[in-house]
Amino acid sequence: MSSNVAETVNPVAKAPASGVRTVLRYTGIPPSWLDKRPRLPSRNWLIFLSVTSAVTGYYIYDRQQCKKIRKEYVDKVKDIAVQPMGSMELPRLVTVYGARWPGDEDYDRSMKYFRKYVKPVLVAAAIDYDMVKGRRHGDIARHVADKIRKERRVMAGLEQPSTGPMALPGSSFEEKRQRELDGGIIIVGRHTLKEYMAGLKRGWTEGLEPVDREEQLAHALESDGRFDEPEPEQPPVGEGEPIPTSSRIPSSKPFSLLNPALRAHTSQSKPTETVPEHLNAPPAEIPPQPPMLLVSFTNYIGLTQIPLMVWDFFNQRRKVREGAEAAYRLIMGNTRPFTAPPAEAPARSETDVDVDAPQKPYLSELTPTDLDFDREAESYYKKSLVKNFISDIEKARREYYESLAKRLETARALARGIREPTKEERDNPPPTEVELRAERLKKELRWTADEEGWNIVRPDKDVEWDERFRNKLRVYIDPPPSEKRNDTNSASS
Repeated sequence: MSSNVAETVNPVAKAPASGVRTVLRYTGIPPSWLDKRPRLPSRNWLIFLSVTSAVTGYYIYDRQQCKKIRKEYVDKVKDIAVQPMGSMELPRLVTVYGARWPGDEDYDRSMKYFRKYVKPVLVAAAIDYDMVKGRRHGDIARHVADKIRKERRVMAGLEQPSTGPMALPGSSFEEKRQRELDGGIIIVGRHTLKEYMAGLKRGWTEGLEPVDREEQLAHALESDGRFDEPEPEQPPVGEGEPIPTSSRIPSSKPFSLLNPALRAHTSQSKPTETVPEHLNAPPAEIPPQPPMLLVSFTNYIGLTQIPLMVWDFFNQRRKVREGAEAAYRLIMGNTRPFTAPPAEAPARSETDVDVDAPQKPYLSELTPTDLDFDREAESYYKKSLVKNFISDIEKARREYYESLAKRLETARALARGIREPTKEERDNPPPTEVELRAERLKKELRWTADEEGWNIVRPDKDVEWDERFRNKLRVYIDPPPSEKRNDTNSASS
């Protein structure tokens, strides 16, 4: 009985090993590894693998869709790049404006958005571009205002247009102007639109006299008394001592921030230019301006916006589509007049605006205009920045001037030999009075420019508008559906 059982069990227990197992056993692999049977991972491993696979799969899907969307629009416009051009023709030139996002240390964030999402489609259509970056608030406004003021001076005959040593195609003032009108401009974000419109208004309303902002500020700071020396105490007059007269008392003259010799040379070599009143007055009508492509842009910064950053990272296809559609509108060239507020409607007063309250359109919710473009993006500004931007500048200015008095006293004492420098001052010489004046001018230039720029881009301030802009500004729009179908058919064929 037992032998029969052994005969039935042994064949199963001592089943001959397969050729693969025999070979692997002689390679030194432990037999226990070969006898292991696969099993399901533990609960924690299943959770980890599921989450990792889902996140990785969603990321790969999003990037694949980005490539697909970009290729779709590149195929629509690539035929434009191979069209023949004349020997005297120049490619289409677009000017791109990108201002600094409030609260972001990276001033180039707007341009990075343009280069990543809009530029690929423009390059596919062989369209050239020129980028104008704003490193600090107000740089775009000053650039646009100076550019327009220079054009007005050329048109008035007060200045000669800048041309090269040789007359090249497109180098004349009229040809450059026409090329700008044909090319158009790209405005990235509402904060850039505010600066561009502010510069446009200043350029057509201010005078034509040359403006040197550094010299103007230097003359304004001469009389503020920050570098004035206190009047010395007069000793009592004793017997036999001469009575102090005005000739014996050193006069205290205000020190100019400009070198006297340089100032005299400048006044002789560059006399004050007087522009006739009829040329200096703002024109009643302005010439047509290049059409604008308004590109929406929102930058998420701060701890409270980290969830939005994560969501935005896994949804890049939305930005790719928006940037490609914007570039496609500019390439096709369909425009409409700039939607402006009614002429009889006044702008909002700054005193009637609450910073914390949600902003409404320029006039009302029933009549939105292009001046309300991308207003929602301003709600993502850091609240601390909106409330403390000006106060932070005032605090920095106050702390600087509190320390300036002691530094100035040290500089004068060492310069006049009143005391000997210490060992630390010999190793690291303190700044002289001239260096302190130059440092102060540099800081005031930055502070005043930041205050001026913030007054343009702050969320409670509307976009600048002038009635002379009516019917002179145009905006790029989507092409008609018929053109879209034709482009799709040509791309598929």
